[in-house]
Amino acid sequence: MNLHEYQAKELLKKYNVPVQEGIPVDTPEAAAEAYKQLKVQFGNEFAVVKAQIHAGGRGKGKIRGTEQNGVKVGKNSEDIKTIAGNILGGVLVTIQTGAAGKLVNKVLVAQDVYYPGPNPIKELYLSILLDRATGQNVIIYSTEGGMDIEEVAHNTPDKIFKEWVFPGGPLQPFQARKIAFNFGLSGEAFKNMVKFVTSLYNAYVGLDASQVEINPLFKTSDEKIIAVDCKMILDDNALMRHPELEGLRDITEEDPTEVEASKFNLNFVKLDGNVGCMVNGAGLAMASMDMIQLSGGEPAHFLDVGGTANAQTVEAGFRIILKDPKVKAILINIFGGIVRWDRVAQGVIDAYQSIGNIKVPIIVRLQGTNAEEAKKLIEESGLKVQSAILLSEAAALVNKAVSA
Repeated sequence: MNLHEYQAKELLKKYNVPVQEGIPVDTPEAAAEAYKQLKVQFGNEFAVVKAQIHAGGRGKGKIRGTEQNGVKVGKNSEDIKTIAGNILGGVLVTIQTGAAGKLVNKVLVAQDVYYPGPNPIKELYLSILLDRATGQNVIIYSTEGGMDIEEVAHNTPDKIFKEWVFPGGPLQPFQARKIAFNFGLSGEAFKNMVKFVTSLYNAYVGLDASQVEINPLFKTSDEKIIAVDCKMILDDNALMRHPELEGLRDITEEDPTEVEASKFNLNFVKLDGNVGCMVNGAGLAMASMDMIQLSGGEPAHFLDVGGTANAQTVEAGFRIILKDPKVKAILINIFGGIVRWDRVAQGVIDAYQSIGNIKVPIIVRLQGTNAEEAKKLIEESGLKVQSAILLSEAAALVNKAVSA
């Protein structure tokens, strides 16, 4: 589950991770009031307005139709009000959103941290995630933080450091010190970095996060270490242990069909192809998508009905597939093991009869438990399908459908 920046920062504060303070608002007037509150609290003339969307690259991104960036500094309440007004309700297009962009419903008015002082400021980078190759959490960090971290990784990989943490154990003190040393810090900044990294790792583990990214990780002119930005992803499978966090989900940031699929416990990811597919099991789903690609089609989505599918969930999946106008054919490839094929067939029949005239070719591969019963159900229903036994046969039918 993706979180907004302001949500992630509030969670980090509970683990004593220093963050750039801010106030989330959804109107220009509220943004002006937020600026006044921050000025009283911190005494800074400047503040920054940040669009809150589930995508990176906001600083370089622009509101569609204008030159307004998704992150902008203002110097008084009217300035902040104008910037917020230019962002709120607009569609922000960044390198991660693609041309479609994302609608901005909220902005974060945050304190200025680039104030002058006795020491130079530094923008650093740090993230924590699971390294699946080693089965260990890994801390990835660099002295070159900021908006161009991807270019740093590509052009100067020697500036990217990694620190692996033993599974089930805490971040060791020597590891935190090593990270602070590689950042080139000393004195008070060194001590503060050791505390920061330790607290951040505790937050990552304690929240069952799958990723925490701080960019920039900021060293202020008075040697403080703070998270100026935070991208956080929580592990959906661990939310049962954190029921209080489920309310942080923002479904307006998600694809509507994926939201609908989640209501029926369907594993669904929207893609851009022309062949709908309904499969049980992630492995078979991936194989089916490969087969569709090799046959000349493009998978329209990843859809795994899982091992506990019944007629209702199958019908829901079928309806979701048919909502996509790009779909030219539908492949139903179920291996009847845990899932009984007659249940799948009944769900497809119910959807077919309820929806009515379906002109999209339906290709069904019947294999496994109750396949004969399912075949009989389909034949007696009047449902017009093309049957296949082998994957190669199904591939040929898919090719014919998308080539027509």
